[in-house]
Amino acid sequence: MGSEPLSSRARGEGGKSAGRRTPSVLAAIALASVLALTATGCGSGDPDANAQASASATSEGDGKITIPDDIRDRLKEHGIDVDRWKDGAWKDWDRDDWLREAQDYINPVIEGLWDPERMREAEDPDRGVQESGLSDDQGVTDPEPAPVDAKAVSPTYHDRVPEAGKVFFDSPEGTMVCSATVVADPAAPGRSNLVWTAGHCVHAGRSGGWYRNLAFVPSYNDQALGAEELAGATEEELAPYGVWWADWAGTSDQWIAQGGPTGGDGAPYDFAVIHVTPEEGGTGKSLEETVGSALPVDFAAPAVRQVESITASGYPAAAPFDGETLYQCQDRPGRLSVDVSDPTMYRIGCTMTGGSSGGGWVATGADGRPALVSNTSIGPVNAGWLAGPRLGEVAEGVYDAVSGKFAGQ
Repeated sequence: MGSEPLSSRARGEGGKSAGRRTPSVLAAIALASVLALTATGCGSGDPDANAQASASATSEGDGKITIPDDIRDRLKEHGIDVDRWKDGAWKDWDRDDWLREAQDYINPVIEGLWDPERMREAEDPDRGVQESGLSDDQGVTDPEPAPVDAKAVSPTYHDRVPEAGKVFFDSPEGTMVCSATVVADPAAPGRSNLVWTAGHCVHAGRSGGWYRNLAFVPSYNDQALGAEELAGATEEELAPYGVWWADWAGTSDQWIAQGGPTGGDGAPYDFAVIHVTPEEGGTGKSLEETVGSALPVDFAAPAVRQVESITASGYPAAAPFDGETLYQCQDRPGRLSVDVSDPTMYRIGCTMTGGSSGGGWVATGADGRPALVSNTSIGPVNAGWLAGPRLGEVAEGVYDAVSGKFAGQ
């Protein structure tokens, strides 16, 4: 059965890994990941425009941050020149500068980079693959489900699916888009800044490294504006709850080692957790407090026979969709095995296409409450079904690591 990842994985050339870094340098990168670079201008409507920014003296009340010389120097040893990065050096995807390892994540805030036009122009570059894109059926695979037509969510989205939103990022192929979900944080009850998405929405897998300028927009296009209205939409209309930058991201070691741009490679481990911070500092409220909700995550990986129904949400961007509208599919799941040595995936009938990757899969738990049980990972060329990983011990380890990194902050 032909299958492809349903979002914006890096493709072809440019997917070259960086070397392993020393612990001292990695520590510097972890510190640098939360430093905000205050933009002084960004070419509106030009996806390739450099977002000019400035990092000035210590926090003086204007929100600007000084980067200590020792940290700046150690970042340069790692190939990251902050001054050049903010002026567009992030566009350099040379193998020596494309950070790959799990500890290498860096994503300085560049205010104003994700303006309305740049968000609207984010693309889904998925390619069709041959019928041999997935391994032959191994393990347990149920018959292919009948397609379920995706249904548009009625506006306002926030009133119906407050946890849903879009993830934007830059890859060697350009400006890309995925879907994502606000999830609860055990280290910060009621004040979560965690977002769940697909691994291939944050990292290119075996052929590359971390994507850049990763940001989350909850309730994107909340009013479901049409094409003509979107042309003149303001940031407040497209991002009513703000733009939230990922100051840390985690995905599975399996995705980093195995993940590929097409087919099922790494798909059973295709999940990621990002920790976010508001672009402009905000009011001190967390993401969960801002949107009013965060879904718990069920890592018990319930057997298919125990799941009556799963609802998948996302912003499909590949034809016949345009990526501007939130859709949902509801179906009873079946099983899909891509490799006998990997966990069997959930599979549902759904016509959502690329761009819906990373969108949350929600089921009712044993306690009668909704919980996130998976995320959209792969689907066939003809967009008749979606498959998502079952969340078990590995997924919980990624979640706990990201949560623990910010515990007590």
